[in-house]
Amino acid sequence: MVPAFLNPFKSDSFLNSQARFDLVKKLFLDEPKVVVSDYEIKQHEPVYSIETVKYLKQLYKASKIYLLIGADNLEKLHLWHSYKELSDLVEFVVVDRKDYTSDYASHITHHLSLRIDISSTSLRNKLNLEYIPKKIQNEVKKIWNKE
Repeated sequence: MVPAFLNPFKSDSFLNSQARFDLVKKLFLDEPKVVVSDYEIKQHEPVYSIETVKYLKQLYKASKIYLLIGADNLEKLHLWHSYKELSDLVEFVVVDRKDYTSDYASHITHHLSLRIDISSTSLRNKLNLEYIPKKIQNEVKKIWNKE
């Protein structure tokens, strides 16, 4: 898991990078097979996925890297920095959302089906904790109450 400092397509974020990193770290604390990396956070600027993939590939000597992206990112995937090189280095896994379709999904071979209607925007707008893991619900409540 690699929380971003800031998505290169955005100018700001709902939650600062260190807070997001801390939430993800806590969420996966008891998962020995999951590593939470602060690589992008430490850069203190937006980092392109290609840079992170190259870093992880070199660090772990990985022969294969799967890059999970939400289905809503498919339409802009070709705009990602060094997309062609990135697509040679990773196998994209698209997390399909309920009732979300894209014409760009046909060339992706790996899919994970998310059978719930959820997005970060709707979670923030509705302040709905139903899909927030119990392990971090208190922290999320505090964050929402400050906003």
